[in-house]
Amino acid sequence: MRKIAALTLVTAMVALTPVARADAAVTTLRGMSLEQKVGQLFVTYVNGQAADVPHPKNQTDFGVATASEMVRKYQPGGVIYFNNTSRDNIDTPKQIAQLSNGLQQASRIPLLISTDQEMGVVTRIGPPATQLPGNMALGAGRNVKDAEEAARITGQELRAMGINQNFAPDADVNSNPANPIIGVRSFSSDPKLAADMVAAQVQGYEARRWFDMSSVTSTAKHFPGHGDTSEDSHTALPVSNRSLEQWRQIDAPPFKAAIAAKIDSIMTAHIQVPQIDPSGNPATLSPKIITGLLRDELKYDGVVVTDSLEMAGVRKLHSDAEIPVLAVKAGVDQLLMPPNLGVAIDSVLKAVRSGEITEQRIDQSVLRILKMKLLRGVMLTAEVDVNKAEQIVGSNTEKAQAIADRTITVVRNDGQALPLNATAPLVVGTSDAQVSALATRLKGTKVVTATSPTAAQIQQAVAAAAKADKIVVLTNNASTRPAQVDLVNQLVATGKPVVAAATANPYDVAHSNAKTWLATYSTTTVSIEALARVLLGEAKPQGKLPVDVPGPTPYPFGHGVTW
Repeated sequence: MRKIAALTLVTAMVALTPVARADAAVTTLRGMSLEQKVGQLFVTYVNGQAADVPHPKNQTDFGVATASEMVRKYQPGGVIYFNNTSRDNIDTPKQIAQLSNGLQQASRIPLLISTDQEMGVVTRIGPPATQLPGNMALGAGRNVKDAEEAARITGQELRAMGINQNFAPDADVNSNPANPIIGVRSFSSDPKLAADMVAAQVQGYEARRWFDMSSVTSTAKHFPGHGDTSEDSHTALPVSNRSLEQWRQIDAPPFKAAIAAKIDSIMTAHIQVPQIDPSGNPATLSPKIITGLLRDELKYDGVVVTDSLEMAGVRKLHSDAEIPVLAVKAGVDQLLMPPNLGVAIDSVLKAVRSGEITEQRIDQSVLRILKMKLLRGVMLTAEVDVNKAEQIVGSNTEKAQAIADRTITVVRNDGQALPLNATAPLVVGTSDAQVSALATRLKGTKVVTATSPTAAQIQQAVAAAAKADKIVVLTNNASTRPAQVDLVNQLVATGKPVVAAATANPYDVAHSNAKTWLATYSTTTVSIEALARVLLGEAKPQGKLPVDVPGPTPYPFGHGVTW
């Protein structure tokens, strides 16, 4: 099949200026039918780990046998990879690269292939890909060079597997400690620190120059800011009660910094902001927010992509056929993961043919998308070397460890329990992998509990504590799980020195009687190793709290103990 991209090859090879790239995009656009243009707006999920192997869900979801046939039938502008059991796209670097190449070969216009590799709690591709600490850990490290390097490593490894668009970094300012969906995905509750880190990551992902084949398109999310909400937009339609002036002061700075750093794309949030748009529509479908704030006030003319259109937050008020049309009318370019791709594409085509949306409006979005593909070299060299993928992916572990070592925060050491001098500490926690790794490193014993420990599990840990000199207990969002707080307090009641470490949200540190508290903000292998190094005195703690920690024993932004 002749690819439309061939029309742009010569131009793309000399596209050293924005004007030349725009000309190449226009040339491509002129060769496209309306159906091809509308297809470019959509980024869909795929089923299975191979492009040309039949998968049972493809027939149900797309009316075809294979992912390649889906690409040929619908001609989407992009696809997105997941590691969950229902879509199951992720195995080895070689497999991912082969899947990417197979999908590109099926597409007449090279695809944007994306995933959510934020690192930390949202990591789609696990080992052997290099695992890095998450955003809040980087915020604790306060080092913009580390943030940039973490993004550069992630982008380089993604591109080696044929993934050219990463839905990261998270630009939300986590000002609400009870936020159930952002939390440690945010760099900070401080707008300036979050803005500095976001800008650094944009530079790391996008390599500061066009057509770098180790770079990827980065995506600041979730506009206008999901950090002040108390509900999860996957399951509800959250509300942010920010006024316009509060938004400008708190939520806007990271997005402004991303735009100043020339970010390729920005993702919307499925949240209501009634003081800015009283219509009740989520931001994704709001002209006042997408066109008014993002396009007009912040002067952003890059690609705007929705958050997943499968999520409840965007489906509360409108049908699946209405949503894509409303999003385009609001100013969106890319429509991510509609529940029914055929219905979504048909709805936009009908809107154009009826005059509800002009073809010129579709052309605006397609041109933005094509320019982005040209900017990242996708139009010229979409396929990747499968053998190189295995060499590149996972080659940055030492660098990742050095970054993680600078993120651990000692919040409290009143009992002077650190560094550890015990020969066999008891290690207690909710994850067998983390507890086992730390117990091995500390040459201790372990007790693994449930996320919400039962009374029997707590008593088992207390009984084991009687045989230990010191106790290390790992918490995971204990501030919202009272049984974990009870576990820590009962271990403290044994009279043995207890060292507690919050491995997810740092808000845990204000909620127990432990005299020694640390925060890792991340459960990745490098973060657990960094914790071990601080506990053993092999590394000095350098992290500072990137958020205010409220609670019975509050701690301010910037607090941190070192020696």
